[in-house]
Amino acid sequence: MSDKTSETNPAKMMKSMLVAGAAAVTAFAGFAAAPTLLAERAEAQRIAVPAVAAPGGAPASFADLIQRVSPAVVSISVRQKASANQRTDVENLPPGLEEFMRRFPERGPSRAPTALGSGFIVAETGTVVTNNHVVEDAEDITIRLSDGRELKAELVGTDPGTDLAVLKIQGGGRFPYVTFDRNPSVRVGDWVVAVGNPFGLDGTATAGIISAKGRRDYGNSSYVDFIQIDAPINRGNSGGPAFDLKGNVVGVNSAIFSPTGGNVGIGFAIPSDTAARIVDQLVSSGRVTRGWLGVQVQPVDREIAASIGLRDAKGAIIGSVTPGSPAAAAGLQQGDVILTFNGQAIEDSRDLTQKVGQSPIGRDARVEYQRDGQRRTAMVRLGERPSERQLASAVETPNPDVGAAAPSATQMNALGLAVRTITADDRRRLSLDGVEGGLVITGIEDNSAMAERAGIGEVIITAGPERKPVRTAEDLNLAIETAQRQNRPVLLQVQGRNGPARFIAVEPKRG
Repeated sequence: MSDKTSETNPAKMMKSMLVAGAAAVTAFAGFAAAPTLLAERAEAQRIAVPAVAAPGGAPASFADLIQRVSPAVVSISVRQKASANQRTDVENLPPGLEEFMRRFPERGPSRAPTALGSGFIVAETGTVVTNNHVVEDAEDITIRLSDGRELKAELVGTDPGTDLAVLKIQGGGRFPYVTFDRNPSVRVGDWVVAVGNPFGLDGTATAGIISAKGRRDYGNSSYVDFIQIDAPINRGNSGGPAFDLKGNVVGVNSAIFSPTGGNVGIGFAIPSDTAARIVDQLVSSGRVTRGWLGVQVQPVDREIAASIGLRDAKGAIIGSVTPGSPAAAAGLQQGDVILTFNGQAIEDSRDLTQKVGQSPIGRDARVEYQRDGQRRTAMVRLGERPSERQLASAVETPNPDVGAAAPSATQMNALGLAVRTITADDRRRLSLDGVEGGLVITGIEDNSAMAERAGIGEVIITAGPERKPVRTAEDLNLAIETAQRQNRPVLLQVQGRNGPARFIAVEPKRG
């Protein structure tokens, strides 16, 4: 279980997931490797920190480093917009209390929730980086500096996909700032120092090591491979920096893994190179754009690879193609397995999403894929990825309600399944009107290969590597028998109760 590192209102604090910032910050100030977007910053304000290490590599003390970088670390207080429910609370009060609250709103409980988090300044003009979830639904943002000053800030832009946000301190002035390592070479075992605002305790510093890299098995972002650190971070550390011993920002503290809500030694930070790309876009245009193919994909596991004759369990198999999308225009189809993108091998569906997202919009991309056992190539002109909300609404699927009055089911087959023919009512509930065939799963044999792969009420749409539609139980049995003769798993395309269609491969019983 994970916990948000930001202090937030009671409702949000009940959430178990601490989504804290997912995109490390741009190396704006004083970074000589490339032109900067913030040319007005002065080198004199840049915080330079010498390496702090004793002979043998162990740090003698973190004191000098912390003293020098702390002025660039800020606390962030956010008054959030009241929800519709909160705005109508007054109307639901008894008449006498309703009138009192209208006349003296300050006497009643605050209806605008607040959130606390951390951030850090990356340009002397007052550009601040933090997490998107810290400033989400913000109505008013206050920055508290290490010297105690409190200044208002405006939102420059956010990227929910990486949970990153950029703010600008209002009122002018020159501020101390830190820079990002755009080409981090951190290793597991390297020291990191986290500075932030846990539980509202400004200027708290903790130290630890990088305990893992490239964490792709945590969180729900397709665009962040987290750095795992054991420097203690807690609620309120969201958006704060993780420094190396030279004072470079190597990560944005983002999340903790915690069964208790407190730190247990496993935290996650967004790598600085990832963050730098995102912040550059937010500073220049206020928004982030990503390339888009227009496909729903899933990883190729060993069973799927074996069922379609792939030697390695790599690539991304297309579950569906969005009509009118770049992929559709290029002729990509459901069931195609994407193997390379612009000459780079694709490990899995997440890898494809990242590579496509980082590619320029409007440019042609070379996609190599397998269809019906043959390798093919397509040139795809990438579009701009729609918002996550738009994508989610596009794949929403109504819950099926498989009634007892439906046609009778068959006996268990060699996959350990009982199925029946799909009805017009099933098609309507599952939005399958344009899909050929379909068998509804009505029973699953205990301990069978399908017991953990599918569920009652799901619909089998196609079977076999050729993805032939199955209209009857006999069609499915024929695909099973063919797979048995070829000593392969059976490739099935199934439509779940919720979400898009997906592929699974199941080993049939022998004999």
